[in-house]
Amino acid sequence: MIMELTRYEVFADAAKTGNFTKTADRMGYTQPGVSRTLRLLERELGFPLFCRSKNGVELTSSGQEILPYVRRLLAENKLLEQHIADIKGLSEGHLTIAAFASVSRVLLPHYLAAFQEKYPRITIELMEGGTDDIVRWVAGNVADFGILSHRQIGALHWMSLWNDPLMAILPREAPYLSMQTFPVERMTDAPFILSADGTDYDIHHMLETTRIRPDIRLTSKDDHAIVAMVANHLGLSILPKLVILGVERLVHAIPLAPEFHRDLGIAYKEKASLTPAARRFIDQIAKSSVARDLPPAAAASLTPCL
Repeated sequence: MIMELTRYEVFADAAKTGNFTKTADRMGYTQPGVSRTLRLLERELGFPLFCRSKNGVELTSSGQEILPYVRRLLAENKLLEQHIADIKGLSEGHLTIAAFASVSRVLLPHYLAAFQEKYPRITIELMEGGTDDIVRWVAGNVADFGILSHRQIGALHWMSLWNDPLMAILPREAPYLSMQTFPVERMTDAPFILSADGTDYDIHHMLETTRIRPDIRLTSKDDHAIVAMVANHLGLSILPKLVILGVERLVHAIPLAPEFHRDLGIAYKEKASLTPAARRFIDQIAKSSVARDLPPAAAASLTPCL
C-alpha cells in the first residue's frame, strides 16, 4: 500500500470474516501473524477491537465505532493507488463487486473474462447477497459497486442496464404444462413460496401492486431452494427469469399475465469515489448493454434498457 495501512487492512478484513484464520488465508499471513498485527493496532489505539465468541471473533463496541472510518480511509487509499496506476496504464489494482447470485453465475463470468484479458493484474473479489446486503456493502465502502435490482437502493446512484422478466414457477404437471402465460390472480390457487424480505423486493412489489394475497406457506433467501420446493409440489412461486437459467427442467416457468420485470443495473455511491478499475469495468458493461452484447446464456432472458 502507498500509506502504511496494513494493520487497518487486517482489522477491516477480520471484521468482515469474523475469523482470524480466514483473514490470514485471504491476506497471505499466518493466524499468529494476524493476531500479532491486531494486538499492535490495539496497543497503538489504546482500546480492544475484538473479543472471542463461540463462532470466532466479534467486534467490541469500540471496534464497531471505528470500522466505518477505517473502511472510508482504506477506500480513499485504494482510490489514490488506482489513480496512480491509471496514470501508469492501470497495470494493477483491486476491484470488489457485490452482486445477486444469479448475476454472478450467468452474467459476470462473460464480462470478467474480457476485463481480465485486458487488465490481468487487477485482482477481483465477488460478494454475493440480496438487495439489503449489497446496498450495505456499497454504502459502507466494502464493495466498489453493486449489480442488483433498482428497487430499494436507498441513496445510491443508479445505472439501468437490463430488464429481467418475472416468471410464474409451477410444478411440471397438469394443468400448468398446457399454459403459455399464468394469470397473477391464480397464484392464490395453491400454497405460495416467497423470496425472503431483503433478498429481492420486486416480487413483493408485484404482489402489492396487483393486490394479490397468496397463501404464503414458505419463504427462503435461496432462489434454487425455492425452485426445488416447487418441483417437489410444495407450492407455486414467482422468480426472475435470470434466476432459473440452468434449472428450467425442474419446473414449468412461464411469463406472468400481465407482464412484470425487474430493472437490473449498477448501484454506486458517487462517480468521484469510483476507482479507475471500477469505472473501466462499469464502462465495459454499459457499452456492451447498449450494443446488446449479452452472454449467450442470458441473451434469451434479458432485454437491454435503452
